[in-house]
Amino acid sequence: MSTVAGTLETDLLLDGAQETPATLDAFLAQVERRAFRMAELNLRHREDAMDAVQDAMLRLVKHYREKPAAEWPPLFWGILRRRIVDLQRRRKVRSIVVGWLGGGKDDEGGEMPVWEPADRGPGPLDRLHDSQSYNDMAAAVKQLPQRQREAFMLRMLEGLDVAETARAMGCSEGSVKTHLSRAMHHLRDQLEDWR
Repeated sequence: MSTVAGTLETDLLLDGAQETPATLDAFLAQVERRAFRMAELNLRHREDAMDAVQDAMLRLVKHYREKPAAEWPPLFWGILRRRIVDLQRRRKVRSIVVGWLGGGKDDEGGEMPVWEPADRGPGPLDRLHDSQSYNDMAAAVKQLPQRQREAFMLRMLEGLDVAETARAMGCSEGSVKTHLSRAMHHLRDQLEDWR
């Protein structure tokens, strides 16, 4: 494996294994970059990802700041996951409404305002890790079904245990194990060239 892949492993996999800081500010500073990566991979839009992370952080502070520090990671990742799902649902509803209204054309045949944010191409992760190995891994993770992607990111990138991941995803521990196993199998097949 090249040094780029080693850098990727250090940055993504080992970064999630840090201990939970004692203060909420330190915890949020620790997870901010990784949360943005997760949101951007799921939403595929930089500004929406920033909004999702900011909203998740605000909700954690507002509703759970009095909880013990050990409970912050699953609470935060669960809030972020739900926010991402909400944004994805809104996009779907918007596209259905636009279709009902004439497929994005106004009465004179001109284009209606864009409802769906434009995909602006490479995001900060591509700039940060300007390497083919990262691009291949990100593409493979994006291809995963949503629940498999969530299980993979929370378990492997964030270092949550099975119980914490199950709480964050709102499912059973057995479901987490199944989703993670399927995700790992798919990623091994997709990234065979990097072994």
